Amino acid sequence: MSDDTTPHEPGERPEHGPAREPAGAAREDGHSADHRPEQQAEHRAEHKAEHRAEHRAEHRAEHKRVGQAAAEGPAAAAGVDGEGREGQGGEGGEPSVTGRQRLARGLWPPRLSRAQLIVALLLFVLGLGLAIQVRTTSDNGALRGARQEDLVRILTELDNRSQRLQDEKRGLDSQRSQLETSSNQAAEALKQTQQKEAQLGILAGTVRAEGTGITLTITDPHGGVEADSLLDALQELRAAGAEAIQINDVRVVADTYFTQGADGVRIDGHKVSQPYVFKVIGNPQDLEPALNIPGGVVQTLEKEQATADVVRSQKIVVDALRPSKQPDYARSSQ
Repeated sequence: MSDDTTPHEPGERPEHGPAREPAGAAREDGHSADHRPEQQAEHRAEHKAEHRAEHRAEHRAEHKRVGQAAAEGPAAAAGVDGEGREGQGGEGGEPSVTGRQRLARGLWPPRLSRAQLIVALLLFVLGLGLAIQVRTTSDNGALRGARQEDLVRILTELDNRSQRLQDEKRGLDSQRSQLETSSNQAAEALKQTQQKEAQLGILAGTVRAEGTGITLTITDPHGGVEADSLLDALQELRAAGAEAIQINDVRVVADTYFTQGADGVRIDGHKVSQPYVFKVIGNPQDLEPALNIPGGVVQTLEKEQATADVVRSQKIVVDALRPSKQPDYARSSQ
């Protein structure tokens, strides 16, 4: 037993024996002792999180100062480097990386997988096919917009050209057979040579020619028809099978040329004025449709406010002649 006694206030009952704490208090102290390590761990975790947040904020501030220094120019960047902060990124002393550098590193070198390469190749092939299709469609736009009768006329003209080529081939084959089977090959050769000479004379413009054909008259009251328009008309007639052509008083041959001068149109150096009259020998059924096809000579002249009249005739006389030129060096080998 202890001899210690504690003075008490009047009316209080002294307690004998050692002082004891209430049982409830003892239980609370024991509970606090059990949870003390968990509280310390939570405190440490909160301290680490605050430290990381402060570090991230400092790192962002440093990147922002580096970007501002780069935008202000080399002098500002040098001043920032003098402080010893922008030259170093973070507390570890590692070099800082700007947003532009990160973008460049992300884009180059390209990191492509095999699937991405295959998709890129397929897209390229698809784009190339579409471009070719669009170009082909635009090239055939004139025929797509043509009427049915115009298409039939074009097909008929193509058939006639093919027929003319076949007839020419048969004629040449017949001439060769006659030369091979004729008893008097010399006389047959002379006959064919004379026929060939007449044909070449017509083509060269040294002899007169007559036959069925058309007369094309181009009237240009506004002066919009130039040399290139007349050349287009000539080329269209040649393609349709014209055998002899005369424009006003000028005979058209293989080496005929057109020029546009201050005084108007000249053909082989000869000035011609409107109305331009084309006398053409050939098959009228081929010549006339060739001029009236959609987008052809007649429509082009109408856009230039000129008129083109086509008249068929059973007898067209081409009487303008070209002087016959003798070659200076070439001689016949026979």
